[in-house]
This record gives sequence, structure tokens and C-alpha cells, in this order.
Amino acid sequence: MKIRLKRIILFLIMIFCINFCTIKVEADVGSFESYDSGGSSWSSSDSWSSSSSGSWGDSWDSGSSYSSHGSYSSGMPIFIFSKIGPAIAMIFMIYAIIMIIAHKNRKGFNQNLNTKPIVNYEQKEQQTLEKIKQIDPLFNKEEFIASAKTLFVKLQQAWTDRDWSVIRVFETNELYEQHKNQLQGYIDNNQINVMDRICVNYAQLFDFRQEGDKDILVVRLNSRMADYIIDATTKGVIKGNKNAEYVNTYLLTFIRKKGIQTKEGTSQVNTTNCPNCGAPTQITSAGECEYCGSVITTGEYNWVLSNLERERK
Repeated sequence: MKIRLKRIILFLIMIFCINFCTIKVEADVGSFESYDSGGSSWSSSDSWSSSSSGSWGDSWDSGSSYSSHGSYSSGMPIFIFSKIGPAIAMIFMIYAIIMIIAHKNRKGFNQNLNTKPIVNYEQKEQQTLEKIKQIDPLFNKEEFIASAKTLFVKLQQAWTDRDWSVIRVFETNELYEQHKNQLQGYIDNNQINVMDRICVNYAQLFDFRQEGDKDILVVRLNSRMADYIIDATTKGVIKGNKNAEYVNTYLLTFIRKKGIQTKEGTSQVNTTNCPNCGAPTQITSAGECEYCGSVITTGEYNWVLSNLERERK
């Protein structure tokens, strides 16, 4: 109500100034700028550039000014009114358009503040678990979450130790090569990216789906740790602060071949032929052939990590 009253008062003041001010009037519309101070941000489609503003060349001369008694000194009230009428109409139109655009942008701005949906993570975890159970009745959520937490810590430790070979059995070929190459960059620069004081605050099932011949399971994990870079020779800190700790949330995506199910008592053991030597062997959590030592855990027999990314805030 207060805002509407202010607008009405402002409009009446504009009309009053047109009818009773003695200054010369030139109706020239300016341009809208983008505001960064918390106000509405006008898009290019809603803004008016100065090139589109209308300028009336019919300004009033001294013979068309008002006298102190409120009568027209020119003696030509009809002529003057013909000038005032269009001016009032034009200003009213411009004012109305400005208010419409302002309301539209304020509404859009307020909507944008609430575009990120509120997620009930507990409910989402339960829905994810139900989806998995439909195709894998013996799936154990607690065991899987515990293994995901352990793997996350192992990843950070291997990164700090600059020995990615120990991660080979836990990642897909593509992700393993990607991480290995990134780590090699630090080694080549004689640097160590230290991940220290690693603590997993919580982890939960986040999503499950099937694409092509793959089962895809996503875990949402929150952690706190120190993260800084040191010189490998001097051990001096190059970037970051060794005393600071950072809290972040990550999405860990695991995949396995569609059709693989958890087996009671043998969930981590499968028997197959080694693709390297052909010998029948048991594939355990170590992921190596017991005869030739080849790594054969690639999602064909169990869950492996296919992607690790930080969740956007």
C-alpha cells in the first residue's frame, strides 16, 4: 500500500510540475542501467537504450510560460493545452511502462533467489535404496557406504603419497588414467599436494539409475580436511595454509555391469577367466589375477569408481 501511494504521489507531482512550473520543458527519456547493488537487474530485452528515447523538439518559448496568476501570458490557452495534453499522456505512458518493467524484473529477481530446490536427502537416500533393492535384493547400504568412506580416504592418502598405483583396482580405466596424469603434473613440478587430517563427516546414497549395460550408483559424501601444496624437496608450503581445514561435499559415482548382484557371503568374490592369461581365478577386492597379477577389476565384476566431483554450492 505504501509503495502504491508513493507512485501516485510521484505521478501527481509530475503533472503538477508540467502545469505550473515556469521552466522550459523538454521530455527526453534516458536509459536504464544494470544495477549490481541488490536491485533488479535489467536484461537487454527489458532495458531502454538512449538511442530509443524520444525527444520532442517542440519546447516552450517564453511566450508560452505561465504568469504568476496561473493564466497563460501568451493568451493562447488552447494552443498551450494542445502542448500540455500530449506531454501528460506521454509521461503517463512512460511512467506506466517503467512500473511494469520494474515489477516484472523484481518478480523475476525474487524467483531467481529461490531457483535452487530444497532437497530432502534422507528421503532421497531411501528412494535410491528402494530402486537398488528392486534389482539387487541383497544390497547392503551400510556396507556400501562404509566402503565408499574408506575409498575416499584412501584416494586422499594415495594422492599425498604420489603413488596412484594402489588405486588401480578401485577406479575405471578412464578415471584412473585421468587422476594419474593429474598427479604426474605435481610430480613433474616437484610439488606435493598434501591432503591432511582427513575426516569424513557423513556419506549417503544419492542416486541410482541404469544406462545401457551399466548400473550407476551415486554417493554424496561430506568431508573436512587440510589441502595445501608444498615443495617436494624443501617441504615448504607453496600454496594454501597447512593450518586451515576445508569442508566440501563430493559426489562419487560408482558403476558395475548390469545384471551383477550382491551374493550372500560372496559379495566381494567372483570367479572368472583372467583376460590376460586365461586362467580361471577368483576376483577379490584386490582385483588381481592370482596367477599373473593382472588387474581385472573394471566394473565387470563389482562396483568401481567412475567419477569424483565436488558438489556445487
